[in-house]
Amino acid sequence: MAYDFSTLKTNIKETEEWLSREFSTIRTGRASAALLDGIKPEAYGARTPLAQLASVSIEDARTIRIVPWDTSVGKAIEKAITEADLGVSVVTDEQGLRVIFPELTAERRAMLTKLAGQKLEEARQTLRGHRAEEIKSIEAAEKAGGMGKDEVARLKDEVQNMIDAGNVTLDTLLSKKQQDISQ
Repeated sequence: MAYDFSTLKTNIKETEEWLSREFSTIRTGRASAALLDGIKPEAYGARTPLAQLASVSIEDARTIRIVPWDTSVGKAIEKAITEADLGVSVVTDEQGLRVIFPELTAERRAMLTKLAGQKLEEARQTLRGHRAEEIKSIEAAEKAGGMGKDEVARLKDEVQNMIDAGNVTLDTLLSKKQQDISQ
């Protein structure tokens, strides 16, 4: 009987994608539009994603240009970015808004590196949870009489190998983010 690992593979992939998204919200010294993905200004009576209210573009290495399609929501966008406490400054001009990323200090870089490490640990905990679920599933199949001890041991090793590969991918994501933060 062939055991189906598709759920585990999907869970590992989702964890990797989650960590990648979390890392994209950690500010480095360079402008990144992904940092503003979570901003939802109060506009037209509802919290609306920034991408639905304005065009967002990178102006230079440390500046993002936001041009609202309706100039009346400019103040709401400015307020939402300020309240998000991203460590950026917002300047309003006749064309829209400019989000300026200040140069990172050594202390701030260390703090961001530590935050990235915390996000990595959260992802690893999630992977450990997925591993535990899969092993329980294998043991349940063994109790149901579907497989022998040798097969169970082989499947557990296979689960561990998949989790190890997932951890290697997570470590790679962390090293890339640390490199971005240190530049």
